[in-house]
Amino acid sequence: MKKEKIIANIENSFRNQVRSDKKIMNAYLLVHSDRLGINLNVAEGKTNNVKANPQQPNHLASVGKLFTATIISILYEKGELDFDERISKYLDSELMSQLHVYKGRDYSEQIKIKHLLMQTSGLNDVFYHLLKKMQKNKDYKPTTREAIIWGKKNLKPRFPPGKKLFYTDTNYYLLGFIIENITKKPFHKVMHELIFEPLKMKHSYMHGFSKQKVKSKYPVAGLYVKGINLLSIDGVHEIDYAGGSVTATLEDYLKFMKALVNGRIIKKETLTRMIKDDIFMLFPSLGFKYGYSIWKPVKIPLLLPKKYFCWGCVGATGAFMFYHPKIESYIIGTFNDFSYGGKALTFMFRKVIGELLKYEDK
Repeated sequence: MKKEKIIANIENSFRNQVRSDKKIMNAYLLVHSDRLGINLNVAEGKTNNVKANPQQPNHLASVGKLFTATIISILYEKGELDFDERISKYLDSELMSQLHVYKGRDYSEQIKIKHLLMQTSGLNDVFYHLLKKMQKNKDYKPTTREAIIWGKKNLKPRFPPGKKLFYTDTNYYLLGFIIENITKKPFHKVMHELIFEPLKMKHSYMHGFSKQKVKSKYPVAGLYVKGINLLSIDGVHEIDYAGGSVTATLEDYLKFMKALVNGRIIKKETLTRMIKDDIFMLFPSLGFKYGYSIWKPVKIPLLLPKKYFCWGCVGATGAFMFYHPKIESYIIGTFNDFSYGGKALTFMFRKVIGELLKYEDK
């Protein structure tokens, strides 16, 4: 099949997907492969009655966790921390005291940095609980630290550290505080200094915390929860923090992924550990393995053969940022709605990777 036909098929599938689903306000897709000679960057829908544009900044929800994990890996390579160290070495007593009390036993001192990265600490998730409270009470604006303390008082841990996986933003809030403790700088400044600035990500920033180096001509794309633009909720950035917050054009996200794949941010052996030190997870019906904020699909004969293998990160708003090694392709996009987590991945595998593989196999 000709390259032009592949590109047209992917774009048409994307636009039809958005137009056929009334829940989707706006959506964005970038598909890039130097090897295949493909570069597609498209947008569909509207934000506040403004037509969607491929150059708009997008908040890709938990895709931002991969940036946090990468900063931790940078500090690891600098000898500032070790993945197997206990988090109590870097966190103060207000955060650590009774952080993880499960069935009457205090496991707080047993939590390691790798447990936070792999979502195996056993800690519960505060994000959705606090989001509901903020939606009901506009004056309620907890800081990230207050969010963790609220979680300690109101939510029970799920299991002892290291036993299994429970996905929670709480783990990544704590990684943010570890980064701040080591660098003696606010998390958002570290993000700019270690990632955005070196990679010339000029249209990238931390929602609610920082600004773009070069302001985009276009407004940030809306991010919706049951019709409400999440980014319009005052103070929501504090319960996003190191668990997300990264906002950038898809082209800037591509700069990050290219640098990560090609060893320009961290060494390839460090990236290999981030990918291969993993644990099984189920989301929502497809099996994945989860590393240091890195998702990998588990091979399923007929349904998801080996040739579909890729790795990357997922956001609950129908966001995805993946690299496919076999065809050396990057697939980055979002449907910007909390109802679209599983559907977005299905689209990526079937309508994007499936089409790219047709060109590769020709």
